[in-house]
Amino acid sequence: MKKYQQLISTSLIIVGANLILAFSVACFIRPHGIIMGGATGLSLTLEHYLGLNLSVALTCLNIALFFLGFFFLGKKFALTTILSTFLYPLFISIFLSFKALSALTDDILLSTILGGILLGVGMGLILRMGASTGGMDIPPLILNKKFHIPVALSLYTFDTCILLTQTGFSSTEQILYGILFTILTSFIVNKVILSGTQRSQLFIISKEYSKIRDTLLYDLNLGVSLISMETAMTQTPQMAVLCVTTSRKVYSVNAIVQKIDPYAFITISSINEVKGRGFSLDREHVH
Repeated sequence: MKKYQQLISTSLIIVGANLILAFSVACFIRPHGIIMGGATGLSLTLEHYLGLNLSVALTCLNIALFFLGFFFLGKKFALTTILSTFLYPLFISIFLSFKALSALTDDILLSTILGGILLGVGMGLILRMGASTGGMDIPPLILNKKFHIPVALSLYTFDTCILLTQTGFSSTEQILYGILFTILTSFIVNKVILSGTQRSQLFIISKEYSKIRDTLLYDLNLGVSLISMETAMTQTPQMAVLCVTTSRKVYSVNAIVQKIDPYAFITISSINEVKGRGFSLDREHVH
């Protein structure tokens, strides 16, 4: 049952992410002619030169690339892209049918920023779910599998070529905004992929490690690990306390440690996501 619930949850997030992607393109990118890479950018080029409907061109391109991925990368990969392959063009078609959505703003800078943020969020959510947006992600993966060409290199090469195809019918301003859009999208995608339940990690070296451990465990009800180490200068065996907690509790933990041992060595770092006992798993039910 839990497996099916997770599958439904993942599918709903992918559907929602494709809605965000389509909304971004239909409402902010296409109306202002902002250039972009990927299958959407190539479809925009086909729309301009061949007069093809954007959603039709995107659907045909995605289906062709889907079968290419199925043939070269296997059934498992195809299953992770099938939702995006068909839903993304469908949603774009639906949004484009509402003319008012294409006129939400006349400000090209605002459209670039909102479009970049929304597209980055949508792509990031899909990748975070372990799925693929399909499209032009597929050729670089095939080249990597067959010829060991780095995915990043071929992906940037394809995107650059697609961007260049749009420069023939785009103004200098649209091209510059397209560069800003691409940078912003990449930044947001990375943020979404790495985002999670924000936590802080404390690494504490102190001779009072036993008292610190007990205080954090029983008074603050925090998870604690002890790490055996050795000091570099004196080569003295030493125990360190490792604690991961919410950012709101960092001040309390730091204050308590300083009270127990004012000479304690403490490092505090921010971490993006934590999995395991006490976080993604219940502390009481893990053996």
